[in-house]
Amino acid sequence: MTALATILKSGANELGIALSPNAVAAFGAYYRLLDAENHRQNLTALSGVDEIARLHFLDSLALLRFAAFDAARVIDIGSGAGFPGLPLKIAVPSIDLTLLDATDKRVQFVENLCAELEVPAECLHARAEELAHEPQYRESYDIVVSRAVARLPELCELCLPFVKPGGVFLAMKSADSDTEIAESRTAIETLGAEFPPSCADYTIPGGDLRRVVVIRKVSPTPATYPRRFAKIKRSPL
Repeated sequence: MTALATILKSGANELGIALSPNAVAAFGAYYRLLDAENHRQNLTALSGVDEIARLHFLDSLALLRFAAFDAARVIDIGSGAGFPGLPLKIAVPSIDLTLLDATDKRVQFVENLCAELEVPAECLHARAEELAHEPQYRESYDIVVSRAVARLPELCELCLPFVKPGGVFLAMKSADSDTEIAESRTAIETLGAEFPPSCADYTIPGGDLRRVVVIRKVSPTPATYPRRFAKIKRSPL
């Protein structure tokens, strides 16, 4: 058994997640392709088996504990090198996955990666604030996930318009995000979701304490949102 497989199996067990042999093999191929491409373009600041396995793969898989992903339609906003969406799809093949990023080179990488891994997913090069106004994407997802670095009020405006009423937005944040969450009240309520959100803290096996902010959509988002990104940045809700 490889070092990556050992870390993944042990960590998944700690998280209460079952990984099939096919999933473990796919993660091995994912690591090799990511490592090779990272020498050509800066996809991730993390490197090495231990960091990638724990801080990318297992951190992504931890989301499986906080929503019903089986057969769900899921979009990952700002997916970068595929996190957290692609690890979720590898672990739960029934997910109908869309990976969205505004950087073309990253989208090309995940598109090629999905083809190599034989993991079907829609890979889109677009800006979230523009795509969210397209009828085929707006309010059409059961679950929206994001590990993007934007502050939560901004992230909510980019992500909640994709969530169907009754669905959830899972925002991956640090465990010390209480102030950021409190500052998101206006955004969350304006965009049709419940405040306060539920927060679940978890520890990455062998790593740090993290938090998932679970925001439930209860009514449609007003048609004016999301606004242009410059306006979101200049004047967050």
